[in-house]
Amino acid sequence: MYDLLMKTLFTHIQQHCKLNNPTLKSLEVALQKLELRKGDFLITEGKVCNHVYFLEQGCVRGFYNLDGKEISYWFAFENNFVTSFFSFITRKPGVENIQLIEDCTLWAITYDDLQKLYTKHPDMERLGRIMHERYYVMLEERFVSNHFKEARERYENLLTHAPHILQRVPLGYIASYLGITQETLSRIRGRS
Repeated sequence: MYDLLMKTLFTHIQQHCKLNNPTLKSLEVALQKLELRKGDFLITEGKVCNHVYFLEQGCVRGFYNLDGKEISYWFAFENNFVTSFFSFITRKPGVENIQLIEDCTLWAITYDDLQKLYTKHPDMERLGRIMHERYYVMLEERFVSNHFKEARERYENLLTHAPHILQRVPLGYIASYLGITQETLSRIRGRS
């Protein structure tokens, strides 16, 4: 039915929301495959984000700049949707950057194409709602972790629930993500 290259994406989507065949066909037409290199950016601050991406292969990070420092606040890996949600939804310039940590294979859909799919296919609109709900839950978990847990607890939580981050992301980005210095992270790791 659909291109074999899209199999991972469509399998992932169907696990969260069953799309009918006409919707899948329309989605297939709207998607663009991207193969980008480590260090490339999907979006930079001050620009409007025009795409939602499905990360088929690789790793990316979201970060913002504060007083000359890069503050990493999320990472995404295979089978995740990524975008600058604020900018994508509001159509205003964003404050975040999304950068590839590894070479990546992604599927992109534009804002306009996604809106057309929402209008034409109610099941696609349901998928959009599910994506936004998952993003909100992730944000709330992150907020609670950053505001109510000590650095050691944040590290242990990462070790327990997302050890793959420690294997694939440079320590400087992880320290920033945990809201600590790289030296503090090294001390915490040494005691674990």
